[in-house]
Amino acid sequence: MRFPRASRVLRPRSLAGQLFAVQAVLLAVVVVGYALFTYVSDRSQAEEAARRQATAVARTVADSPSVRQAIHTENPTAELQPYALKVQHDAEVDFVTIMNPDGIRWTHPDPAQIGQHFRGHIEQALRGGTFTETYTGTLGASVRAVTPIEEGGRIIGLVSAGIRVEAISARVQEQLTALIGVGAGALALGGIGTYVVNARLRRHTHGMNATELSNMHDYHQAALHAVREGLLMLDGQYRVALFNDGAQELLGLTDDVVGRSVADLGLPTPLTGALLASEPRVDEVHLTATRVLVVNTSPVSGGHRRGTVVTLRDVTELQSLMGELDSERGFTQALRSQAHEAANRLHTVVSLIELGRADEAVDFATAELELAQALTDQVVAAVSEPVLAALLLGKAAQANERGVELVVSEDSRIDDGLLPESLSARDLVTVLGNLIDNAVDAAQGTAGARVTVTAYTTESDTGAELVLRVADTGAGVDPAHAEAVFERGFSTKPAGPGGRGLGLALVRQTVRRNEGTLTVTEATGGGAEFEVRLPLPTVGSARAGAETETARSRCAGPGPDAGLRTGSQSAVPRVVPGGHV
Repeated sequence: MRFPRASRVLRPRSLAGQLFAVQAVLLAVVVVGYALFTYVSDRSQAEEAARRQATAVARTVADSPSVRQAIHTENPTAELQPYALKVQHDAEVDFVTIMNPDGIRWTHPDPAQIGQHFRGHIEQALRGGTFTETYTGTLGASVRAVTPIEEGGRIIGLVSAGIRVEAISARVQEQLTALIGVGAGALALGGIGTYVVNARLRRHTHGMNATELSNMHDYHQAALHAVREGLLMLDGQYRVALFNDGAQELLGLTDDVVGRSVADLGLPTPLTGALLASEPRVDEVHLTATRVLVVNTSPVSGGHRRGTVVTLRDVTELQSLMGELDSERGFTQALRSQAHEAANRLHTVVSLIELGRADEAVDFATAELELAQALTDQVVAAVSEPVLAALLLGKAAQANERGVELVVSEDSRIDDGLLPESLSARDLVTVLGNLIDNAVDAAQGTAGARVTVTAYTTESDTGAELVLRVADTGAGVDPAHAEAVFERGFSTKPAGPGGRGLGLALVRQTVRRNEGTLTVTEATGGGAEFEVRLPLPTVGSARAGAETETARSRCAGPGPDAGLRTGSQSAVPRVVPGGHV
């Protein structure tokens, strides 16, 4: 035989059970209280009705002419006794007693009591008044009325009519029985209704008691705020039901969004579509104005759709790092190719020396060094900002591996230290790197494949700006897609393992975060030209410092390698990856 565990025995009743018990007790108290009140009220009313009835019967008998005539006879009982019994039967009273002014009975339901003295008070009646009282006589306790029989201004007799208290109680008992039946029915009906309501409540609370529900709420609140990921809960109508601190930060929500539809939150269209989708979404990447989010949605079902649970993970930094990793992989491939090419050149130099042609070997090696130095000098002379210069050199090697010529235009000019600290190096890499990657993708495989990069700072009515312009010789951008090209997922090329259509979306996100502008137009020689303009709040002071340093350098005269740089720049009018001029 198995016994219930102590924890189950001692476990408090569920919330539904507690409510049922409380409601049942309250309902029982109300019904019983009402029954008692009705019983007392009905008994009081029954006694009052009995008094009125007895008074009416007594007055009727006292006013009867036949009674007066019978009183003047030698034997009043002979005529009055049958009359009193008939009235007693017809009026439904327990007795009608007619007596002389001294209280000696002429009539009584019990003939043996005739001629005996009336048991009760008659003084008030002898004074001409009618009164009622409850008195215990020969028939037991009764409610009776006593009234005088008057003739010619004098009292010639008395009449008393009464109803036994026992009879009154019997009447009330009948009403009480009916009342108890009605009360029992009401209690049963209320109990059934209470059970049905609490059964539904039990299903909703899963049979938990108040303490468990309170603990669950506390745990729920603690977990909700402790989770670092964004958590958003929608009801069956796709309205915001709940959100945590992470979701508020990632989506820029305010405290008054609860109860509002997702479509009214002002989120990007692709993200809104994902949140409104009926099917689950797994690890989808979506962009907001400033963040890259991984979105997962899962419906909450319990026989029917009750809502959706949405988790949001911020991968902005991760996506940036992945972009940098992709660039590093490209740099690695380019370096591997350059190492292979350098090995070939070294073998050529060695072979020339072995053949006894040392002068030709020196000329060959010197030409290669000058070409490589010219490439670096051209980039550094145009863009001396270290981050941008390193990025351009790396992208030049990558483009060369893919058969695309990367050109830094002669209009480019960004000195070291000119950019403010508010414009992070990571943002510059994100913007320019993705634009160049997109341009190389577009130009690859075309005749005279080339990507032209222009970077400079300028002053305008609105202040100083950094201008980054990337043009390619690809097929260009359809004007109808001028806006869609910046949406995540838009691409004219087949998707690879990592997907496509994210680079330009990241560029637009970064530009918006820095309060800049991004446009795309048709390039002069065909293809597409993307232009980014980023405001530079402190560029004025930085420019003055840079120009001062430039003036000092010019006054000091050329350095020991000035001739090599100048000659290299004149010999290499533009940057051509791989050393081609």
